[in-house]
Parts: sequence; structure tokens; C-alpha cells
Amino acid sequence: MPKFVRARPPLDDGEARKIRQLAGARHAPADWIERARIVALSWDGLAVPAIAARIGCHENTVRRWLHRFNAAGIDGLGDRPGAGRKRRITEAQRSAIIALARSVPPGRLARDADGELSADDEHGPGQWTLDTLAQTARDAGIQVGRSQVRRILRAEKVRWRRTRSWAASTDPEFAPKASSPGGWSHSRENPGCGAVAGWGLGVLWCWACRDWRVAG
Repeated sequence: MPKFVRARPPLDDGEARKIRQLAGARHAPADWIERARIVALSWDGLAVPAIAARIGCHENTVRRWLHRFNAAGIDGLGDRPGAGRKRRITEAQRSAIIALARSVPPGRLARDADGELSADDEHGPGQWTLDTLAQTARDAGIQVGRSQVRRILRAEKVRWRRTRSWAASTDPEFAPKASSPGGWSHSRENPGCGAVAGWGLGVLWCWACRDWRVAG
């Protein structure tokens, strides 16, 4: 396969418009978006190494899709019948997993009108992890594993982790801390825990266990 390759010019304005729209789409399949971006970047004058660096893939991948586009146009950017691993879940199930990751975990604590901490489901997960997402999906009848959930979310660029572990409080004695070198961590007792919130003096709330713990 020659090392120097570029996308052929668009056949007409309609083809150019479709490729550009697909390259900038937010809700199209991630693999189609990536391949359309390869073509669009080639039209913009970028060489194969620069395109590979911009997309974050191997140079041979860029060459393959440029050749496929040159031979078959937009239709060449799709997967050929029988190519690759067969998907074990449907598109509807895939969408359900993505929607689940974007939803509020049923066990997440929130303050009600009276200022009390409560959750929609006390037995549900307090935060989404790959394990809790996979288990919740299986409970809903979707046979999927942790690694497959991870691939789906990464392909769609969906974040499932919470970036904030400490709770806020209106209590004047509450002093949240992002980190404490000598501080107490319940994760030493429970490896699945670690998201804790301080309350008062020496009392911590464990999100994983959903219970108050005394520091020490």
C-alpha cells in the first residue's frame, strides 16, 4: 500500500456537504464520524501522519479509509458485511446503556424539602461505575459485561464517573476537604468505598455504604 495517499476531490457539492456534516455530527455512530473526519482532514490538506495524530489512530487506519472512500465514496466508510466482531447487543440496547450512564444513580443521596438526606432507591448504586452500570443493564435484561460497557461509553465519549466526591452541607461545622494526607479513609476497610463526606467533628458519611462512620 503506497505511503502517500489522499482523499479524491468530492464528486459534487452534495457529497462534500454530507462528509462535512457527518464529520461534525454529535449523534452519529462514532466510527462513521471518525472516518468522515479522516476524509475531511485530507480535503483540508493534511497528510496521513498529521491526520493520524489529529484523530488518534494508526497511519495505516487513515490510509485504509482514504482508499475505501476513493473506491466507493461515502458508502465505503461503512463496515463491510461480515467484517469485525459481531455485536452481541442491539442498537436499542446500546442506546439504553448510554442513557443509563447519563442518568442520576438511584441510590445517590440528595436533600429533600426538609433538609434530610434521602435517595430514590436506598439499595441502588450511589454512583455509576462500570460494574454498577453493567449489573443494572443485566438486571434490565441486557446481557453485557463490564468491558463491553466501557467500550460503548468510550466510543460515544460518555463520562460515567463523578468528578466530585465530597458533599456540600449547610452545617456551620461542616468542613469538606479535597484531600488530607493524614486523614481517615473508609476505603481502607471497604475497598469499594472511598467517596466520603465530612459532617461535624470526626463523623464521615460513606457514599458506598450509605452510613455514618466515625473517623479514627
